[in-house]
Amino acid sequence: MSAATPVFVVGPTASGKSDLALDLAERFDGEIVNADAMQQYRGMDIGTAKVPPAQRRGIVHHQFDVLDVTETATAARYQSAAIADVEAILHRGVTPVIVGGSMMYYQALVDEWSMPPTDPTVRARFEGDLDAVGTQEMHRRLGAVDPVAAATILPTDGRRIVRALEVVELTGAPFTASQPQIGEPRWNAVIVGVDRDTGPLDERIAARTDAMFAAGLLDEVAGLLEQGLRDGQTAIRAIGYAQAVAHLDGEYDEERARELTFIGTRRYVRRQRSWFRRDPRIRWFDGADDGLASAVAEHFASARAR
Repeated sequence: MSAATPVFVVGPTASGKSDLALDLAERFDGEIVNADAMQQYRGMDIGTAKVPPAQRRGIVHHQFDVLDVTETATAARYQSAAIADVEAILHRGVTPVIVGGSMMYYQALVDEWSMPPTDPTVRARFEGDLDAVGTQEMHRRLGAVDPVAAATILPTDGRRIVRALEVVELTGAPFTASQPQIGEPRWNAVIVGVDRDTGPLDERIAARTDAMFAAGLLDEVAGLLEQGLRDGQTAIRAIGYAQAVAHLDGEYDEERARELTFIGTRRYVRRQRSWFRRDPRIRWFDGADDGLASAVAEHFASARAR
């Protein structure tokens, strides 16, 4: 491996990835690269649990606050920008610490993946259909044109269903034909995963949800609505933000917004666990371990010395 080797820190929401990434960046003279889709958005701070600048320990952070809420976050844009960041960091002889739980963003960065095309008109048409008929019917339509993709995408995952239908229409090939194959990680990176037992993690999610609302999530969302949050395709769908908008629109009270945010986060955690656990390259650590940073740092130092 090169003198400076990237380390990926992945895993489910609320497991402790951000704190670990800061610890590793301090120990290995590193800079942090974001791999969380929603933390790319300016102004989406409270609901994404973005580490405030004052708490970043003087460590340089990349791919945070790079999009307006009216812009669409795509894995293709992220892949290009984040690769450039990582390679610039490596060129300086510094350790890139890539942290986040967005599954496609991780895959786009760690593997050689030629991103399939996208077309805003085609995407908008399928998104309109999704709004009109719902996820179950769209999943049925996907099954008719690409049964293999339908078997791997949950019937409730509207975004992935729409993306699969878009790719099939634009390429004329199955959605799975455009998916990356797991191989040697890009840059010979070391990959670590952080997780916790389900009960304690649920407690952390509940506490974090309450803390977000107490810290002013509703005010944050109200301000973002004035900046055009409704005009965006991806930002408004973020967990917590969608529920806050619904509350501000009068669909339900604040307590229900909190409850649905917790439920949505917990459901997302299950997806993250299932997805990341399929990757045999990830070395897993318990986020509740008092010696977590030291254990991961030892593994990282050993792995990059091989």
